[in-house]
Parts: sequence; structure tokens; C-alpha cells
Amino acid sequence: MVIQQPVLEPIHSPYRFRYLSDEQLTQLQEATLEILETVGVRFPSEKALAILSGHGANVDKEKQIVKFPRDLVQKSLKTMPRYFTMGAREITFDLHLKDGVTYFTTDGCGVETVDLETGNRRPSCKADVAMMAHVADYLSSMAFYWPMVSAQDYGRTAPLHEMDASWNNTIKHIQSETIMGEIPARYAVEMGTVIAGSREELRRRPNFSLVVCTIAPLSQDKDGIEGGLVMAEAGIPVGFLAMPTLGTTAPATLAGALAMGDAEVISAAVLFQLAYPGCPIFHSMMHAWADPRTGAYISYPLDGRARHTLIETAHHWGMPALGGCFGTDSRNVGTWQSAVEAATDLLIAVLVRPEIVTGIGLSETYTLLYPEQIILDNDIYHRVRHALMQLDINEETLALDTIRAVGPGGQFLSQKHTRQHMPTSLVRAITHELDENNKYRDPLEVARLRLRWILENYHPEPLEQAKQQELNRILAAADKELS
Repeated sequence: MVIQQPVLEPIHSPYRFRYLSDEQLTQLQEATLEILETVGVRFPSEKALAILSGHGANVDKEKQIVKFPRDLVQKSLKTMPRYFTMGAREITFDLHLKDGVTYFTTDGCGVETVDLETGNRRPSCKADVAMMAHVADYLSSMAFYWPMVSAQDYGRTAPLHEMDASWNNTIKHIQSETIMGEIPARYAVEMGTVIAGSREELRRRPNFSLVVCTIAPLSQDKDGIEGGLVMAEAGIPVGFLAMPTLGTTAPATLAGALAMGDAEVISAAVLFQLAYPGCPIFHSMMHAWADPRTGAYISYPLDGRARHTLIETAHHWGMPALGGCFGTDSRNVGTWQSAVEAATDLLIAVLVRPEIVTGIGLSETYTLLYPEQIILDNDIYHRVRHALMQLDINEETLALDTIRAVGPGGQFLSQKHTRQHMPTSLVRAITHELDENNKYRDPLEVARLRLRWILENYHPEPLEQAKQQELNRILAAADKELS
């Protein structure tokens, strides 16, 4: 039996929710500009400092702190594209970013896996990355793929092996958050070139992208920045993700944390536009809270307002936004907590209309992989997707002739209109799957059954043998140089 790959089903939201007014967005942007001009951001990279100094930034080379005149910020960001294409191994899965369409991906990069066969918790490995890429390739909710866990069996070259496992198991776009440093980045670009066929095609339809995390408060990561510059030179989209924690690495107020995190992202965007004007850049921020009693990291408190204000902030700068959802704080799969945190977060995020969103499939605050959770999260995704669809109201759907034919006290089962529409009127959720006795199954059981079915019956389009061999050659060279 040949199983066709499902089409992509991104979320098209005709609705928009506003967290912040235009006046508030301008106020936040002014705060960011003031932080950049008077406080500055640390860049522990001689390459970055040289670029910034050469374009008029105020650079203290000894302290590695850069202060940005506001006219330099505003001028440099004018070259930044508002939208761009995230290419795929197969052209029909290219993502053309635009307003009103939100593409989702898995989460990464967790460090532990609950083994699907034994149920035991263990360190993650390359086989886990491959398995989840296989599943993500099948799911229509997954527009692109983050390697979900770390290939810890490959040491320093784990990020490159994660890319290899991904390309061999999905034809969709891949986004890495672990390729760090100039040398690994050059290997990654070489791998991407093999997949694309040429450097020109890689630039036109970049088949992977990179997320670089900033370091709160107000610092950049040397390897992240220098690896990202290699990517930008090749036309690979690069995003910057600030992760301020309220009360410890950021002010204990949402507005303060937002302004500070925004300054981290914008400082990197300025650097990249000065180095390679017009290179594709996106904006992201995922703030959390420090529990004042324990210092624990919390993503989903009762008052989680402004988790998605970063989307409006990014758009105010004229940048695409990477939103963050799912990644529940729950320690177990299939719990009330794991569902409520994901569902409310997802609905609000999509209403603010980011271009791309990460988070599906991990728990324990983005660190632990239960393989079956991707199926549960996929169900939540499609509930929200359907909830945001506009209702069809027309002569056929109003069914007035059928209502007249049945009249008061009748029944609709015998009507032709019912026979035509009933097969599609009920879209079954994971909570309404029937067993052999026509009883509803436990959703967690259904998730495991569906996951196993995908792994056993669906076969992703294989990578051409010549390209596999080239990737193996590149990985062998990287292993020799870096391990």
C-alpha cells in the first residue's frame, strides 16, 4: 500500500488580536533604542566588533560592549526584508512567508527521550532525531522541522548529524538552533548546497535556517554570532531568540523584559544588515519567570500575558516573527496541564499572527521528548486551525429546503442533504477514536497507536544516494576536524 504524504495545512487566521496599541509599540521601540544607545550590548567576537566599529557604532574593544547610535540602527534595518522564502527539499513544501498565514514546527532541542519501546528515560540520540523527522514529514501540521532532540551520540558534531538525520527523513524545510561556530556553520552550508544542488539555488530557496539564542542580559554568543554570519553570507535565514527570565536575567516586569530582550535581538539584526545588507532575518523572544521561592524556570504561570507581544514588536520593526508555543511545564504526557498550557497559548499566539511558530512535541519546558506527545499536540493544533476557519453560510449550508421537508418534530437521518453532509460534518478529534467495541479509546493510547502506524506504514521520500554519500563525506570530514 502506497501512502501519500499529506498536504501542508498551515493556519490561516482572518482574525487579529492586539496586545499593544501603536502608541505602546512606539514606546517600547523607543526604550529599545535608548538601551542600545546608552547601555549597549556585549559582543564577544572580534569579527563582530570590527564590522560594527567600521560602520560607526561606539565600540569598547576592551569590554567588548557596543553602543548603537539610533540613526545607525534605523538606517541599517531599512535593508532588512519583511518577508522571504524558506525553501524545502521538495519545492511544493517551500514556505513563502506572508501576513495571515502561520507555519508551525516541532520544538527543539531536548536532551532526553522516553523510549518508545521500553518507556525508560534516557539521553537522546541521532536515531531519535531521525524518528521524529519521519513523523513530522507525515503530519500536515508540520510545515518545517526543528531537530527535536540532541544527537548526543556524536559529541561536538551533533548539530551536523542532526541535520543529516533530518534531511534523510523529511522533504520539508529544516531549522537548526544548535549549529554554533564558524567551522560547523561552513560544514552546514556545504551540506545545504549538496541538498540544493548549487550555491545559487541554496540562496534562492534556502533549505534550512538557523536560530541563534542571545544571552540575557544584553549579551551575544560568540559562536552563535560567528556561525550566523557564515549563514547570512550564503543567504540562509537567521533568527535571533532572546530568552529573558523575569527577576533573574531580566527586569521583573513584562515591559522591562520585553524591551531588554528586544535590544538583544535588534543589536544582532543591525550587525547582520551591516555585514550583508538584505540578508533574511527574523525576530523571536521566549521569556519566562523565575519562581521567587525556588528560582525554578517557569514558562506558564497563571498570568502569562505578553508571551506573544514579541510578535507585535517584531512586526513593528518590519521583521517576521518566530513565536513560541507548547513546550509545557508538565512532567508527564497527556495530562490536564500539558493540554491547557498548549491550547490557550496556541490560540492566542495565532491570533497575533506570527509567520512561524515552534514548540510542538516536547514537555518539561522544552527538554523532554515523549514521542507520542507530537500526536497529542497535533490534535490541539488542528482544533485551533478549525476554530479559526470562517463559517460557510450559503444556500446549501443553511439547508432551508431540508428544514421545511422535515418540519417540527421530525428527524433528519433520512434526508438526502444529511447523507451528503454527515460524512464530513463530524471531524473526529483524538478523543473520539473508536475501538472494536465502538467505545472511545483513551487519547494517549490513540496517540501511541497513530505514532506506531506512521513509523511502520509511512515512508518519507528518500534522499538521493549520491547526495547521501556527499553528506556522509562532509560529516566524516567534520568529525575528523572537530571531534
